[in-house]
Amino acid sequence: MTNASLLLAARILLGLLFVAAGLGKLGNVEGFGAFMATGGIPSVLAWPVVLFEIIAGLALIAGLQTRLVALALAAFCVASGFLYHFDLGDQNQVTQLLKNLGLAGGYLALRVTGAGAWSLDAKLGQDNRAYA
Repeated sequence: MTNASLLLAARILLGLLFVAAGLGKLGNVEGFGAFMATGGIPSVLAWPVVLFEIIAGLALIAGLQTRLVALALAAFCVASGFLYHFDLGDQNQVTQLLKNLGLAGGYLALRVTGAGAWSLDAKLGQDNRAYA
């Protein structure tokens, strides 16, 4: 497999997570807002979060503004992990926190590498060279 195909696979796999999560929340955005409030985030932000998840996931899959989107998704994973899964007495929550942190690592790797040759970034002439 080429680097371009592996980066495409990484973008698809990491992006699908957010697209699916956002689409899944569309059926009960109000309930999601109530859940957000348990972490101290105002429920009025439920719609923007759902839209962010869907749009950012699709942008990542397409390879559009990949470095910026990947950084935003990494921050989202870290913040949501600590806000909603930081319960060191509950092994399931520890696993969920570590999952979020691991995903953040994947997004940060895309921040460094860029989208690769098979992306809208490449088609638009964006710099896809890795940072030194």
